[in-house]
Amino acid sequence: MRIGELATHSGLSREALRFYERIGLLRARRLPNGYRDYPPQSLALLRLVRQAQGLGFSLAEVRQALQEGGSAEDVGAWLQAKLGETEARLADLQGLRQQLLELTQNPCPLTCSN
Repeated sequence: MRIGELATHSGLSREALRFYERIGLLRARRLPNGYRDYPPQSLALLRLVRQAQGLGFSLAEVRQALQEGGSAEDVGAWLQAKLGETEARLADLQGLRQQLLELTQNPCPLTCSN
């Protein structure tokens, strides 16, 4: 499928698709006229990339995971690592929340001296 068709079906811009190709997430063969021709599985790949981004994975992480294979064990380890990072961030945010709550108990928490 050509780039315009893939853009339409994926909801991504042509520029985004070219960017994904430049960074190695997406591959296309060139037709004799120079047009890009994407294989049918490109749409499923793009859905996977968008889902992974929605889960907090960077494009670099997605690219690395795709290059390393993709066995069930690999995907499980990848998801487990992201879960650990997420839990650590949540703990940090809960600590920040507690500090903010404590500061709001003081009528002028940052400017008044007690």
